[in-house]
Amino acid sequence: MNKVVLVTGANSGIGLALCERLLSSQDAGGLHLCLACRNTRRAQAARAALLGVRPSAQITLLHIDTSSISSVLGAARELRLRFTRLDYVYLNAGIMPNPQFDFKAFFKGLFSSNIITMFSTGEGILTQKGGVTPDGLQEVFATNHFGHFLLIRELEPLLCQAGRTSQLIWTSSSNARRSAFSLEDVQHRRGREPYSSSKYASDLLSLALNTHYNKQIRVFTNTFTLTAYNGAEALFWIFLQKPERLDPRAKYQSLTSVLGHNYTQPQRMDVDLDTSEALYDELLQLEREIGRKQISS
Repeated sequence: MNKVVLVTGANSGIGLALCERLLSSQDAGGLHLCLACRNTRRAQAARAALLGVRPSAQITLLHIDTSSISSVLGAARELRLRFTRLDYVYLNAGIMPNPQFDFKAFFKGLFSSNIITMFSTGEGILTQKGGVTPDGLQEVFATNHFGHFLLIRELEPLLCQAGRTSQLIWTSSSNARRSAFSLEDVQHRRGREPYSSSKYASDLLSLALNTHYNKQIRVFTNTFTLTAYNGAEALFWIFLQKPERLDPRAKYQSLTSVLGHNYTQPQRMDVDLDTSEALYDELLQLEREIGRKQISS
């Protein structure tokens, strides 16, 4: 039976580049690729483009908006009807609000010990404002993090079936910083870096999920990459590896040398098990609250 690969956010950017690379691999003939996208028109265009390169490929579409609880639950129900198992789940969909320059923080940073970090990363001087979803969740948190957590929970019946390992692979970011995240504000309602917070939360969650389910959940971050194809390097590299050889506490970075050579490099994540477990409990509580609202409505 073909390996089933689910990719969220697959109609553009790194998600689409990953699909292109998967279909160009030696295992392409044994893959069933499911493009899980929010925009149906763009998803259809992506599927047509992929089939134009490999007409014999098995590619199906799934509508999902990870910022919407009802959309995630509906997509999970459809997947359980379509498939008996999922071999790879790439948790790639995400949004990043347009950054705004904080002049007050900039002038304050000029006279602080944080000046080098400020200029090299933009930390503290670039702020973001996220919206709120109809479900009452912070939009960046819901799209990048909680929607994927809920999807994983709903897809448990399809994971690690028939004695085969399933791999859940998060797309993280070099902007995933501990300093942007707070357990007292996991949705980042009061903060100014919702994207960094959501990505660090995903790093944390990957550790907890590995601990609880012993599934191979991996995180990758892109740093110096000039194209989406380069950015998908680590995601594709992980697909080719045996999961038992991967470190659950590492990110696998997509890197490009000055000579244009793409390669993957592990980086130890700045996470600890206690904080990871605490976040996992917070998300379970939020899942229960969402469930009660779904029943009452």
